[in-house]
Amino acid sequence: MFFLSLLNNKLQNLSMIDIHTHRIKPDEHLSVYNLRLNEMFNQAFIAKRCLLSIGIHPWDIESITPESVLRIAELAAGTNTVAIGECGLDKNIAVPLSVQKQIFETQIELSEQSRKPLIIHCVGRFNELLEMKKYFQPCQQWIVHGFRGKPQLASQLLDGGISLSFGEKFNHQSITITPLECIFTETDESDMDFEKILINISVIKRCAVEDLKAGDHLFAPYIQQPL
Repeated sequence: MFFLSLLNNKLQNLSMIDIHTHRIKPDEHLSVYNLRLNEMFNQAFIAKRCLLSIGIHPWDIESITPESVLRIAELAAGTNTVAIGECGLDKNIAVPLSVQKQIFETQIELSEQSRKPLIIHCVGRFNELLEMKKYFQPCQQWIVHGFRGKPQLASQLLDGGISLSFGEKFNHQSITITPLECIFTETDESDMDFEKILINISVIKRCAVEDLKAGDHLFAPYIQQPL
């Protein structure tokens, strides 16, 4: 308990970034709020001073309109938008894979054009994801969020140049084999405190909490400058 208390005290002085969340959080930590399709036209919400990621989740593909596509491009250019996504591929939805890939490709292009990293949702389509990564050879960072897969899959993604973001639930061995520079941290839809997630991951990695700085390094320009 004394060890955890020391860690919690230390966390209060760090600028660790929760790179993917669906919840508006208190200001003690920087968070990247994922803006879903149904929120994109809420001007009052957009005006809030927070970091955003913007994209078309595979679950939202059937709700796309020409207006929403234009809105995504508009928001992607905003100074408080720091990433594109979450977007990607999902085996468990009715949308044909060909359509999912087409929508994902447009967001890969948006990521490259805006020079912002890609936050990826992938369920059961990791072979296709790796194929697309190899084909497009993107310059921007790709991050699979909420990764819970086994170490064999983690190794494949890492070897393919894709980083991993871990949250409340994860595979212990996958965290162990992932280099610190490829480990991102998030809360997603979890109610668990971000501090607790950081502590859990740091214990597995046998590192200091402040060593989990991949998100801070990636989003450094947005930390250092006012929104």
